[in-house]
Amino acid sequence: MTDKIRPHHLERKAMLYIRQSSAHQVLHNRESRALQYAMRDRLVNLGWQQIETVDDDLGRSAAGTVARAGFERMVAEVCLGKVGAVAALEVSRFARNSRDWQQLIEMCRVVDTVLVDQEAVSAPRQGNDRLLLGLKAASTSTSSTCFGNARCQQAMRRRAAAS
Repeated sequence: MTDKIRPHHLERKAMLYIRQSSAHQVLHNRESRALQYAMRDRLVNLGWQQIETVDDDLGRSAAGTVARAGFERMVAEVCLGKVGAVAALEVSRFARNSRDWQQLIEMCRVVDTVLVDQEAVSAPRQGNDRLLLGLKAASTSTSSTCFGNARCQQAMRRRAAAS
């Protein structure tokens, strides 16, 4: 257990967010989905008894303006103070755009909800954790923007060829 998880976190439920970006991933990347569902065991080991799995957004991208009912419901539950932890295999799975990510981090900070992934427990009320979460958001947003942009891809290929 980590010192970032307090009794008041464990008194509230944990929400495990499961997402794959496309129908193709849902059909063909079963191992990834199984690993995401296995995060439930991590939450149990950390002390949570009440765990809600949110998998409404399977097959929906977190990029752009695609509606994600599961993510929106999770954020609403956090805002109501009902959630002690939000979890995903990788915290970057929560959002691919900075606005959604920053909203989630800020709401978790306000109501004192921790973020859990396979590597760490992050407490947005702690400055260092907030900084690391912000850096993860920036790198995720940059990589999804860069890799989706044809000009950026061409520039990366030119750089790689020049090396």
